[in-house]
Amino acid sequence: MNWQPLILLLLLASTVLTRAETPAEHAVRMAWWREARFGLFVHWGPVSLTGQELSWSRANSNTNCPNAGPIPADVYDHLYQRFNPTNFNAREWVRTAKDTGMKYLVLTAKHCDGFLLWHSQVDAYNIGATPFQRDVCAELADAARRENIKLGWYFSEMDWRDPDCRSAHNDRFNQKYQAELRELLTNYGSIAVLWFDSDGRPAMWDPATTYALVRRLQPRIIINNRLDMGSSEEWSHQGRLLPNQDFYTPEQRIGAYDDNTPWETCMTIGTQWAWKPDDQIKSPAEVIHILAECAGGDGNLLLDVGPRPDGRIEPRQAEVLRQVGIWMKRNGESIYGTRRGPWMPTKAITSTRQGDTIYVHVLRWNGDTIELPALPQAIKSASLLNGRPIQWSEQNDLLTVRVPADARDPNDTVVKLELAGSAMTISARAIPASYEATASNVYQNDHADYGPVFAFDNDDQTRWATDEGIKQAWIAVKYKQPRTVNQVDISEAYPNRVQRFELQYRLDHDWQTIFTGTTLGKDFTQSFSAVTAQEFRLNILEATTGPTINEIELMLR
Repeated sequence: MNWQPLILLLLLASTVLTRAETPAEHAVRMAWWREARFGLFVHWGPVSLTGQELSWSRANSNTNCPNAGPIPADVYDHLYQRFNPTNFNAREWVRTAKDTGMKYLVLTAKHCDGFLLWHSQVDAYNIGATPFQRDVCAELADAARRENIKLGWYFSEMDWRDPDCRSAHNDRFNQKYQAELRELLTNYGSIAVLWFDSDGRPAMWDPATTYALVRRLQPRIIINNRLDMGSSEEWSHQGRLLPNQDFYTPEQRIGAYDDNTPWETCMTIGTQWAWKPDDQIKSPAEVIHILAECAGGDGNLLLDVGPRPDGRIEPRQAEVLRQVGIWMKRNGESIYGTRRGPWMPTKAITSTRQGDTIYVHVLRWNGDTIELPALPQAIKSASLLNGRPIQWSEQNDLLTVRVPADARDPNDTVVKLELAGSAMTISARAIPASYEATASNVYQNDHADYGPVFAFDNDDQTRWATDEGIKQAWIAVKYKQPRTVNQVDISEAYPNRVQRFELQYRLDHDWQTIFTGTTLGKDFTQSFSAVTAQEFRLNILEATTGPTINEIELMLR
Protein backbone atom coordinates (compact mmCIF):
# COMPACT_ATOMS: atom_id res chain seq x y z
CA MET A 1 0.00 0.00 0.00
CA ASN A 2 1.27 3.48 -0.86
CA TRP A 3 0.49 5.22 2.41
CA GLN A 4 2.68 8.34 1.96
CA PRO A 5 -0.08 10.51 0.34
CA LEU A 6 -2.36 9.54 3.18
CA ILE A 7 0.24 10.58 5.71
CA LEU A 8 0.71 13.97 4.03
CA LEU A 9 -3.02 14.63 4.32
CA LEU A 10 -2.90 13.45 7.90
CA LEU A 11 -0.05 15.76 8.80
CA LEU A 12 -1.89 18.70 7.25
CA ALA A 13 -5.04 17.90 9.21
CA SER A 14 -3.09 17.47 12.41
CA THR A 15 -1.73 21.00 12.30
CA VAL A 16 -5.16 22.53 12.77
CA LEU A 17 -5.04 24.61 15.93
CA THR A 18 -7.28 23.56 18.81
CA ARG A 19 -8.17 25.37 21.99
CA ALA A 20 -5.87 24.54 24.90
CA GLU A 21 -7.36 22.38 27.63
CA THR A 22 -8.10 24.17 30.90
CA PRO A 23 -6.95 22.70 34.23
CA ALA A 24 -10.55 21.92 35.13
CA GLU A 25 -11.09 20.11 31.82
CA HIS A 26 -7.88 18.17 32.33
CA ALA A 27 -9.00 17.09 35.81
CA VAL A 28 -12.30 15.83 34.39
CA ARG A 29 -10.52 13.89 31.63
CA MET A 30 -8.18 12.29 34.20
CA ALA A 31 -10.86 11.58 36.81
CA TRP A 32 -11.69 7.97 35.83
CA TRP A 33 -7.99 7.04 35.70
CA ARG A 34 -7.24 8.53 39.11
CA GLU A 35 -10.24 6.75 40.61
CA ALA A 36 -9.37 3.39 38.98
CA ARG A 37 -6.00 2.94 40.71
CA PHE A 38 -5.48 -0.59 39.30
CA GLY A 39 -4.94 -1.88 35.76
CA LEU A 40 -3.70 -4.97 33.90
CA PHE A 41 -0.66 -4.75 31.62
CA VAL A 42 -0.32 -7.53 29.02
CA HIS A 43 2.98 -8.22 27.22
CA TRP A 44 2.45 -10.81 24.50
CA GLY A 45 3.51 -11.83 21.02
CA PRO A 46 5.26 -14.57 19.02
CA VAL A 47 8.26 -14.42 21.37
CA SER A 48 6.14 -16.26 23.97
CA LEU A 49 7.01 -19.40 21.97
CA THR A 50 10.55 -19.11 23.36
CA GLY A 51 9.82 -18.09 26.95
CA GLN A 52 12.25 -15.20 26.47
CA GLU A 53 11.70 -11.48 27.03
CA LEU A 54 9.66 -9.52 24.51
CA SER A 55 11.88 -7.63 22.01
CA TRP A 56 14.92 -7.52 24.28
CA SER A 57 15.72 -11.18 23.55
CA ARG A 58 16.26 -10.31 19.87
CA ALA A 59 19.93 -10.08 18.86
CA ASN A 60 19.93 -6.94 16.78
CA SER A 61 22.66 -6.18 14.24
CA ASN A 62 21.08 -2.82 13.32
CA THR A 63 23.73 -0.30 14.35
CA ASN A 64 21.04 2.26 15.20
CA CYS A 65 19.29 -0.22 17.53
CA PRO A 66 21.97 -2.58 18.83
CA ASN A 67 20.92 -5.33 21.20
CA ALA A 68 22.71 -8.50 22.32
CA GLY A 69 19.72 -10.73 22.96
CA PRO A 70 20.04 -14.54 22.91
CA ILE A 71 17.79 -15.11 19.84
CA PRO A 72 19.33 -14.38 16.41
CA ALA A 73 17.35 -11.73 14.54
CA ASP A 74 16.56 -14.00 11.58
CA VAL A 75 15.11 -16.57 14.01
CA TYR A 76 13.21 -14.04 16.11
CA ASP A 77 11.70 -12.30 13.09
CA HIS A 78 10.21 -15.56 11.80
CA LEU A 79 8.63 -16.75 15.06
CA TYR A 80 5.32 -15.37 13.82
CA GLN A 81 5.17 -18.18 11.25
CA ARG A 82 4.63 -20.64 14.15
CA PHE A 83 2.47 -18.40 16.35
CA ASN A 84 -0.98 -19.99 16.66
CA PRO A 85 -2.52 -19.17 20.08
CA THR A 86 -5.74 -21.11 19.55
CA ASN A 87 -6.71 -20.85 23.23
CA PHE A 88 -6.73 -17.05 23.17
CA ASN A 89 -10.02 -15.77 24.52
CA ALA A 90 -10.28 -12.01 24.83
CA ARG A 91 -13.34 -12.26 27.06
CA GLU A 92 -11.38 -14.41 29.54
CA TRP A 93 -8.53 -11.88 29.68
CA VAL A 94 -10.94 -9.04 30.32
CA ARG A 95 -12.94 -10.98 32.89
CA THR A 96 -9.71 -11.91 34.67
CA ALA A 97 -8.85 -8.22 34.93
CA LYS A 98 -12.35 -7.38 36.12
CA ASP A 99 -12.45 -10.19 38.70
CA THR A 100 -9.07 -9.01 40.03
CA GLY A 101 -10.54 -5.59 40.70
CA MET A 102 -8.76 -3.90 37.80
CA LYS A 103 -10.54 -1.09 35.97
CA TYR A 104 -8.48 -0.92 32.77
CA LEU A 105 -6.27 -3.08 30.55
CA VAL A 106 -3.28 -2.11 28.40
CA LEU A 107 -2.05 -4.48 25.65
CA THR A 108 1.31 -4.37 23.86
CA ALA A 109 -0.29 -3.80 20.46
CA LYS A 110 3.20 -3.05 19.14
CA HIS A 111 6.46 -3.57 21.01
CA CYS A 112 10.00 -2.63 20.00
CA ASP A 113 10.31 -5.69 17.76
CA GLY A 114 7.76 -4.13 15.38
CA PHE A 115 5.24 -7.00 15.39
CA LEU A 116 1.64 -5.78 15.21
CA LEU A 117 -1.18 -7.56 17.03
CA TRP A 118 -3.79 -6.17 14.64
CA HIS A 119 -4.62 -6.45 10.94
CA SER A 120 -2.54 -3.64 9.49
CA GLN A 121 -2.46 -2.20 6.00
CA VAL A 122 0.83 -0.43 6.80
CA ASP A 123 3.12 -3.37 7.63
CA ALA A 124 2.60 -7.03 6.72
CA TYR A 125 4.51 -8.08 9.86
CA ASN A 126 1.29 -8.53 11.81
CA ILE A 127 -1.03 -11.09 13.40
CA GLY A 128 -2.87 -11.61 10.10
CA ALA A 129 0.24 -13.29 8.66
CA THR A 130 0.36 -15.93 11.40
CA PRO A 131 -1.43 -19.30 11.36
CA PHE A 132 -3.78 -17.73 13.94
CA GLN A 133 -4.76 -14.83 11.65
CA ARG A 134 -7.38 -13.34 14.01
CA ASP A 135 -7.18 -9.64 14.95
CA VAL A 136 -6.25 -9.69 18.64
CA CYS A 137 -6.79 -5.95 19.09
CA ALA A 138 -10.27 -6.15 17.56
CA GLU A 139 -11.34 -9.04 19.79
CA LEU A 140 -9.93 -7.39 22.91
CA ALA A 141 -11.62 -4.07 22.12
CA ASP A 142 -14.95 -5.85 21.70
CA ALA A 143 -14.54 -7.81 24.95
CA ALA A 144 -13.52 -4.68 26.90
CA ARG A 145 -16.64 -2.84 25.72
CA ARG A 146 -18.87 -5.76 26.69
CA GLU A 147 -17.36 -5.96 30.19
CA ASN A 148 -17.12 -2.17 30.73
CA ILE A 149 -13.35 -2.25 31.14
CA LYS A 150 -11.31 0.70 29.83
CA LEU A 151 -8.84 -0.30 27.10
CA GLY A 152 -5.39 1.04 26.35
CA TRP A 153 -2.70 0.33 23.78
CA TYR A 154 0.99 0.04 24.53
CA PHE A 155 2.62 1.36 21.36
CA SER A 156 6.35 1.54 20.79
CA GLU A 157 7.24 3.94 18.02
CA MET A 158 10.32 1.81 17.41
CA ASP A 159 10.83 -1.15 15.07
CA TRP A 160 14.24 -2.67 15.51
CA ARG A 161 14.05 -4.49 12.17
CA ASP A 162 14.02 -1.16 10.31
CA PRO A 163 17.43 0.41 9.52
CA ASP A 164 15.86 3.87 9.81
CA CYS A 165 14.74 3.29 13.39
CA ARG A 166 16.58 5.93 15.43
CA SER A 167 18.65 7.02 12.43
CA ALA A 168 19.53 10.63 11.72
CA HIS A 169 17.23 10.60 8.68
CA ASN A 170 14.08 8.89 9.80
CA ASP A 171 11.23 10.93 8.26
CA ARG A 172 10.05 7.88 6.32
CA PHE A 173 10.16 5.78 9.47
CA ASN A 174 8.16 8.34 11.49
CA GLN A 175 5.49 8.55 8.81
CA LYS A 176 5.21 4.78 8.85
CA TYR A 177 4.77 4.46 12.61
CA GLN A 178 2.31 7.37 12.61
CA ALA A 179 0.24 5.50 10.02
CA GLU A 180 0.26 2.42 12.28
CA LEU A 181 -0.83 4.56 15.19
CA ARG A 182 -3.65 6.02 13.13
CA GLU A 183 -4.98 2.52 12.50
CA LEU A 184 -4.94 1.70 16.20
CA LEU A 185 -6.76 4.89 17.13
CA THR A 186 -9.29 4.76 14.27
CA ASN A 187 -10.38 1.14 13.89
CA TYR A 188 -11.11 -0.02 17.45
CA GLY A 189 -13.50 2.49 18.99
CA SER A 190 -12.80 4.57 22.06
CA ILE A 191 -9.30 4.01 23.48
CA ALA A 192 -8.74 5.21 27.04
CA VAL A 193 -4.93 5.07 27.42
CA LEU A 194 -1.98 5.35 25.05
CA TRP A 195 1.18 3.93 26.57
CA PHE A 196 4.18 5.05 24.48
CA ASP A 197 7.59 3.48 24.99
CA SER A 198 10.98 4.58 23.73
CA ASP A 199 14.69 4.09 24.21
CA GLY A 200 16.05 6.77 21.89
CA ARG A 201 16.49 10.52 21.68
CA PRO A 202 12.98 11.96 21.91
CA ALA A 203 13.32 14.47 19.07
CA MET A 204 13.65 11.54 16.67
CA TRP A 205 10.00 10.59 17.01
CA ASP A 206 8.45 13.86 15.76
CA PRO A 207 6.44 14.28 18.98
CA ALA A 208 4.59 17.45 17.92
CA THR A 209 3.01 15.76 14.89
CA THR A 210 2.38 12.54 16.78
CA TYR A 211 0.62 14.24 19.70
CA ALA A 212 -1.51 16.28 17.30
CA LEU A 213 -2.54 13.09 15.51
CA VAL A 214 -3.44 11.32 18.75
CA ARG A 215 -5.41 14.24 20.20
CA ARG A 216 -7.36 14.68 16.98
CA LEU A 217 -8.31 11.00 16.70
CA GLN A 218 -8.96 10.35 20.43
CA PRO A 219 -9.49 13.68 22.25
CA ARG A 220 -10.27 12.03 25.62
CA ILE A 221 -7.30 9.66 25.64
CA ILE A 222 -4.75 9.68 28.49
CA ILE A 223 -1.09 9.60 27.39
CA ASN A 224 1.99 8.61 29.37
CA ASN A 225 5.32 10.45 29.33
CA ARG A 226 7.56 8.21 27.22
CA LEU A 227 7.20 9.59 23.70
CA ASP A 228 9.48 12.57 24.19
CA MET A 229 11.57 11.34 27.09
CA GLY A 230 14.60 9.26 26.23
CA SER A 231 15.72 7.47 29.40
CA SER A 232 14.33 5.49 32.30
CA GLU A 233 15.45 8.26 34.67
CA GLU A 234 13.28 10.72 32.77
CA TRP A 235 10.34 8.30 32.54
CA SER A 236 10.33 7.97 36.33
CA HIS A 237 11.03 11.62 37.09
CA GLN A 238 8.77 12.83 39.87
CA GLY A 239 6.77 15.92 39.05
CA ARG A 240 8.16 16.42 35.57
CA LEU A 241 5.58 16.31 32.81
CA LEU A 242 5.82 18.08 29.48
CA PRO A 243 2.83 19.34 27.48
CA ASN A 244 0.64 16.48 26.20
CA GLN A 245 1.90 14.12 28.93
CA ASP A 246 -0.69 13.06 31.50
CA PHE A 247 1.26 10.79 33.88
CA TYR A 248 4.78 9.59 34.57
CA THR A 249 5.84 5.97 34.71
CA PRO A 250 8.11 4.53 37.42
CA GLU A 251 9.13 1.07 36.22
CA GLN A 252 9.54 -1.94 38.52
CA ARG A 253 9.45 0.34 41.56
CA ILE A 254 6.82 2.22 43.52
CA GLY A 255 6.54 5.89 42.69
CA ALA A 256 7.16 8.75 45.08
CA TYR A 257 4.59 10.19 47.51
CA ASP A 258 3.18 12.85 45.21
CA ASP A 259 -0.34 14.25 44.84
CA ASN A 260 0.57 16.97 42.35
CA THR A 261 1.63 14.90 39.35
CA PRO A 262 -0.24 11.72 38.31
CA TRP A 263 1.92 8.59 38.17
CA GLU A 264 1.57 4.91 37.49
CA THR A 265 3.95 2.17 38.59
CA CYS A 266 4.32 -0.54 35.96
CA MET A 267 5.51 -3.81 37.47
CA THR A 268 5.71 -7.45 36.46
CA ILE A 269 3.99 -10.27 38.31
CA GLY A 270 7.12 -12.35 37.58
CA THR A 271 10.73 -11.48 36.76
CA GLN A 272 10.21 -10.52 33.12
CA TRP A 273 7.46 -8.82 31.11
CA ALA A 274 6.70 -11.69 28.70
CA TRP A 275 5.86 -15.23 29.74
CA LYS A 276 8.71 -17.24 31.22
CA PRO A 277 8.41 -20.95 32.08
CA ASP A 278 8.82 -21.66 35.80
CA ASP A 279 9.18 -17.96 36.51
CA GLN A 280 9.32 -16.75 40.10
CA ILE A 281 6.05 -14.89 40.58
CA LYS A 282 4.82 -12.55 43.26
CA SER A 283 2.47 -13.81 45.94
CA PRO A 284 -1.01 -12.30 46.41
CA ALA A 285 0.26 -10.51 49.53
CA GLU A 286 3.14 -8.96 47.59
CA VAL A 287 0.80 -7.67 44.88
CA ILE A 288 -1.64 -6.29 47.47
CA HIS A 289 1.20 -4.54 49.32
CA ILE A 290 2.44 -2.96 46.09
CA LEU A 291 -1.08 -1.80 45.21
CA ALA A 292 -1.65 -0.35 48.68
CA GLU A 293 1.71 1.44 48.60
CA CYS A 294 0.92 2.88 45.18
CA ALA A 295 -2.48 4.17 46.27
CA GLY A 296 -0.93 5.45 49.50
CA GLY A 297 1.50 7.52 47.48
CA ASP A 298 -1.27 8.77 45.12
CA GLY A 299 -0.33 6.54 42.20
CA ASN A 300 -1.80 3.73 40.12
CA LEU A 301 -0.51 0.19 39.66
CA LEU A 302 -0.35 -1.34 36.18
CA LEU A 303 0.43 -4.99 36.93
CA ASP A 304 1.85 -7.02 34.06
CA VAL A 305 1.14 -10.60 33.07
CA GLY A 306 2.60 -12.45 30.10
CA PRO A 307 0.18 -14.96 28.55
CA ARG A 308 1.53 -18.27 27.33
CA PRO A 309 2.02 -19.02 23.60
CA ASP A 310 -1.38 -20.76 23.46
CA GLY A 311 -3.09 -17.52 24.52
CA ARG A 312 -3.97 -18.40 28.11
CA ILE A 313 -2.77 -16.64 31.24
CA GLU A 314 -0.61 -19.11 33.17
CA PRO A 315 -2.64 -20.80 35.95
CA ARG A 316 -0.18 -19.74 38.67
CA GLN A 317 -0.50 -16.10 37.62
CA ALA A 318 -4.27 -16.44 37.28
CA GLU A 319 -4.51 -17.81 40.82
CA VAL A 320 -2.55 -14.87 42.23
CA LEU A 321 -4.90 -12.49 40.43
CA ARG A 322 -7.91 -14.42 41.76
CA GLN A 323 -6.68 -14.08 45.34
CA VAL A 324 -6.03 -10.36 44.86
CA GLY A 325 -9.57 -10.05 43.51
CA ILE A 326 -11.00 -11.67 46.65
CA TRP A 327 -9.14 -9.12 48.79
CA MET A 328 -10.30 -6.25 46.57
CA LYS A 329 -13.96 -7.26 46.88
CA ARG A 330 -13.65 -6.81 50.66
CA ASN A 331 -11.30 -3.85 50.72
CA GLY A 332 -11.75 -1.99 47.42
CA GLU A 333 -13.27 1.06 49.08
CA SER A 334 -9.84 1.76 50.59
CA ILE A 335 -8.29 1.86 47.08
CA TYR A 336 -10.79 3.12 44.49
CA GLY A 337 -11.35 6.85 44.31
CA THR A 338 -8.97 7.59 47.17
CA ARG A 339 -6.04 9.97 47.32
CA ARG A 340 -2.74 9.56 49.09
CA GLY A 341 -3.05 9.33 52.85
CA PRO A 342 -1.97 11.90 55.40
CA TRP A 343 0.88 9.64 56.55
CA MET A 344 3.80 9.09 54.20
CA PRO A 345 4.09 5.37 53.34
CA THR A 346 6.52 2.97 54.92
CA LYS A 347 6.96 -0.73 54.24
CA ALA A 348 4.83 -1.46 57.30
CA ILE A 349 2.08 1.16 57.00
CA THR A 350 0.50 3.13 54.20
CA SER A 351 -2.76 5.10 54.09
CA THR A 352 -5.39 6.50 51.76
CA ARG A 353 -8.27 8.94 52.28
CA GLN A 354 -11.57 10.05 50.84
CA GLY A 355 -14.04 12.57 52.21
CA ASP A 356 -14.12 12.31 56.02
CA THR A 357 -12.45 8.89 56.05
CA ILE A 358 -8.88 7.68 56.35
CA TYR A 359 -7.92 4.08 55.57
CA VAL A 360 -4.79 2.77 57.30
CA HIS A 361 -3.23 -0.24 55.56
CA VAL A 362 -1.18 -2.25 58.04
CA LEU A 363 1.12 -4.39 55.91
CA ARG A 364 3.36 -5.68 58.69
CA TRP A 365 2.70 -6.09 62.37
CA ASN A 366 5.15 -6.13 65.22
CA GLY A 367 3.13 -6.70 68.34
CA ASP A 368 -0.53 -5.78 68.73
CA THR A 369 -0.41 -2.03 68.11
CA ILE A 370 0.66 0.56 65.58
CA GLU A 371 1.61 4.12 66.45
CA LEU A 372 1.07 7.08 64.14
CA PRO A 373 1.46 10.85 64.50
CA ALA A 374 -1.81 12.25 65.85
CA LEU A 375 -4.28 13.98 63.52
CA PRO A 376 -5.57 17.56 63.76
CA GLN A 377 -9.11 16.28 63.17
CA ALA A 378 -11.06 14.50 65.87
CA ILE A 379 -11.66 10.78 65.30
CA LYS A 380 -15.31 9.74 65.60
CA SER A 381 -14.77 5.99 65.25
CA ALA A 382 -12.23 3.32 64.32
CA SER A 383 -13.12 -0.05 62.85
CA LEU A 384 -12.15 -2.69 60.33
CA LEU A 385 -13.87 -2.57 56.95
CA ASN A 386 -16.21 -5.35 58.05
CA GLY A 387 -17.54 -3.00 60.74
CA ARG A 388 -15.79 -4.64 63.70
CA PRO A 389 -14.80 -1.90 66.19
CA ILE A 390 -11.20 -1.74 67.33
CA GLN A 391 -9.39 -0.07 70.23
CA TRP A 392 -7.64 3.24 69.69
CA SER A 393 -6.33 6.13 71.77
CA GLU A 394 -4.58 9.48 71.36
CA GLN A 395 -1.96 10.56 73.82
CA ASN A 396 1.27 12.59 73.68
CA ASP A 397 0.67 13.44 70.00
CA LEU A 398 0.47 9.77 69.11
CA LEU A 399 -2.45 7.80 67.71
CA THR A 400 -2.32 4.19 68.90
CA VAL A 401 -4.42 1.54 67.20
CA ARG A 402 -4.79 -2.02 68.46
CA VAL A 403 -6.11 -4.92 66.36
CA PRO A 404 -6.21 -8.40 67.89
CA ALA A 405 -4.38 -11.11 65.97
CA ASP A 406 -7.55 -13.01 65.11
CA ALA A 407 -8.99 -9.93 63.36
CA ARG A 408 -6.02 -9.22 61.10
CA ASP A 409 -5.84 -9.92 57.39
CA PRO A 410 -2.55 -11.71 56.57
CA ASN A 411 -2.40 -9.79 53.28
CA ASP A 412 -3.26 -6.26 54.46
CA THR A 413 -5.33 -5.23 57.47
CA VAL A 414 -7.32 -2.08 56.68
CA VAL A 415 -8.35 0.18 59.57
CA LYS A 416 -11.10 2.70 58.82
CA LEU A 417 -10.96 6.00 60.71
CA GLU A 418 -14.07 8.18 60.52
CA LEU A 419 -13.25 11.83 61.29
CA ALA A 420 -15.36 14.71 62.54
CA GLY A 421 -14.31 16.77 59.52
CA SER A 422 -12.66 16.47 56.14
CA ALA A 423 -9.67 14.17 55.84
CA MET A 424 -8.61 15.90 52.63
CA THR A 425 -7.28 19.07 54.27
CA ILE A 426 -4.79 17.31 56.55
CA SER A 427 -1.18 18.03 55.57
CA ALA A 428 1.29 15.23 54.93
CA ARG A 429 3.19 13.91 57.92
CA ALA A 430 6.04 11.43 58.18
CA ILE A 431 5.93 8.39 60.44
CA PRO A 432 9.02 8.76 62.65
CA ALA A 433 11.66 6.09 62.38
CA SER A 434 11.39 3.52 65.14
CA TYR A 435 15.10 2.71 65.15
CA GLU A 436 18.68 3.93 65.35
CA ALA A 437 21.33 2.58 62.95
CA THR A 438 25.09 2.35 63.48
CA ALA A 439 27.96 0.89 61.48
CA SER A 440 31.66 0.16 61.84
CA ASN A 441 32.54 2.18 58.74
CA VAL A 442 30.88 4.71 56.41
CA TYR A 443 32.21 5.67 52.99
CA GLN A 444 34.47 8.72 53.45
CA ASN A 445 32.60 9.34 56.71
CA ASP A 446 29.74 10.74 54.58
CA HIS A 447 26.77 9.94 56.81
CA ALA A 448 24.50 12.33 54.90
CA ASP A 449 24.70 10.22 51.74
CA TYR A 450 25.95 6.77 52.80
CA GLY A 451 25.15 6.44 56.50
CA PRO A 452 23.77 3.21 58.03
CA VAL A 453 20.26 4.69 58.30
CA PHE A 454 19.91 4.27 54.52
CA ALA A 455 19.99 0.49 54.83
CA PHE A 456 16.74 0.60 56.85
CA ASP A 457 14.81 3.45 55.17
CA ASN A 458 12.61 1.28 52.88
CA ASP A 459 14.09 3.02 49.85
CA ASP A 460 16.06 0.80 47.47
CA GLN A 461 17.51 3.86 45.75
CA THR A 462 19.62 4.73 48.82
CA ARG A 463 22.42 2.70 50.45
CA TRP A 464 24.89 2.27 53.25
CA ALA A 465 28.41 2.14 51.86
CA THR A 466 31.87 1.49 53.27
CA ASP A 467 35.28 2.66 52.16
CA GLU A 468 36.98 0.95 49.24
CA GLY A 469 39.16 -1.93 50.37
CA ILE A 470 37.14 -2.71 53.49
CA LYS A 471 36.95 -6.49 53.90
CA GLN A 472 35.12 -6.72 57.25
CA ALA A 473 32.36 -4.51 58.59
CA TRP A 474 29.13 -4.51 60.57
CA ILE A 475 25.88 -2.60 60.51
CA ALA A 476 23.40 -2.68 63.40
CA VAL A 477 19.87 -1.49 64.11
CA LYS A 478 18.37 -0.72 67.52
CA TYR A 479 14.58 -0.45 67.72
CA LYS A 480 12.70 1.64 70.26
CA GLN A 481 10.92 -1.46 71.48
CA PRO A 482 11.82 -5.17 71.23
CA ARG A 483 10.37 -6.82 68.15
CA THR A 484 9.88 -10.38 67.02
CA VAL A 485 11.29 -11.33 63.61
CA ASN A 486 11.65 -14.57 61.66
CA GLN A 487 12.79 -13.37 58.22
CA VAL A 488 15.37 -11.03 56.78
CA ASP A 489 15.58 -9.56 53.27
CA ILE A 490 18.92 -8.05 52.24
CA SER A 491 19.83 -6.31 48.99
CA GLU A 492 23.44 -5.59 48.04
CA ALA A 493 23.97 -2.52 45.86
CA TYR A 494 26.92 -4.31 44.21
CA PRO A 495 26.01 -8.01 44.38
CA ASN A 496 28.37 -10.62 45.75
CA ARG A 497 30.94 -8.35 47.32
CA VAL A 498 29.94 -10.00 50.58
CA GLN A 499 31.40 -13.53 50.71
CA ARG A 500 30.69 -14.53 54.32
CA PHE A 501 28.44 -13.04 56.99
CA GLU A 502 26.31 -13.70 60.07
CA LEU A 503 23.02 -12.23 61.24
CA GLN A 504 23.00 -11.59 64.98
CA TYR A 505 20.86 -10.23 67.82
CA ARG A 506 21.97 -8.76 71.14
CA LEU A 507 21.17 -10.70 74.29
CA ASP A 508 22.12 -8.65 77.36
CA HIS A 509 25.61 -7.45 76.35
CA ASP A 510 26.54 -10.22 73.93
CA TRP A 511 25.81 -10.79 70.24
CA GLN A 512 24.16 -14.12 69.47
CA THR A 513 24.28 -15.56 65.95
CA ILE A 514 20.93 -16.39 64.31
CA PHE A 515 22.48 -17.90 61.18
CA THR A 516 25.55 -17.65 58.96
CA GLY A 517 25.78 -17.37 55.19
CA THR A 518 28.05 -16.81 52.23
CA THR A 519 27.07 -14.51 49.36
CA LEU A 520 24.14 -12.10 49.61
CA GLY A 521 23.52 -10.81 46.09
CA LYS A 522 20.73 -8.51 44.91
CA ASP A 523 17.78 -10.27 46.55
CA PHE A 524 18.73 -12.35 49.57
CA THR A 525 15.91 -13.79 51.72
CA GLN A 526 16.25 -16.13 54.71
CA SER A 527 13.66 -17.38 57.18
CA PHE A 528 14.61 -18.60 60.65
CA SER A 529 13.10 -19.47 64.03
CA ALA A 530 11.45 -16.41 65.58
CA VAL A 531 13.71 -14.17 67.66
CA THR A 532 12.59 -11.33 69.94
CA ALA A 533 15.19 -8.61 70.53
CA GLN A 534 15.73 -4.88 70.42
CA GLU A 535 19.05 -4.91 68.52
CA PHE A 536 20.12 -6.81 65.40
CA ARG A 537 23.37 -6.79 63.43
CA LEU A 538 24.64 -7.88 60.02
CA ASN A 539 28.24 -8.86 60.68
CA ILE A 540 30.23 -9.09 57.44
CA LEU A 541 33.15 -11.43 58.01
CA GLU A 542 34.61 -11.42 54.50
CA ALA A 543 34.14 -9.18 51.46
CA THR A 544 36.00 -8.70 48.20
CA THR A 545 35.99 -4.92 48.74
CA GLY A 546 33.87 -2.26 50.46
CA PRO A 547 30.42 -3.75 51.21
CA THR A 548 27.44 -1.59 50.32
CA ILE A 549 23.82 -2.45 51.18
CA ASN A 550 20.63 -0.98 49.73
CA GLU A 551 18.20 -2.49 52.21
CA ILE A 552 18.04 -4.74 55.26
CA GLU A 553 14.50 -5.60 56.25
CA LEU A 554 13.71 -7.62 59.36
CA MET A 555 10.13 -8.85 59.62
CA LEU A 556 7.71 -11.32 61.11
CA ARG A 557 6.11 -13.49 58.41
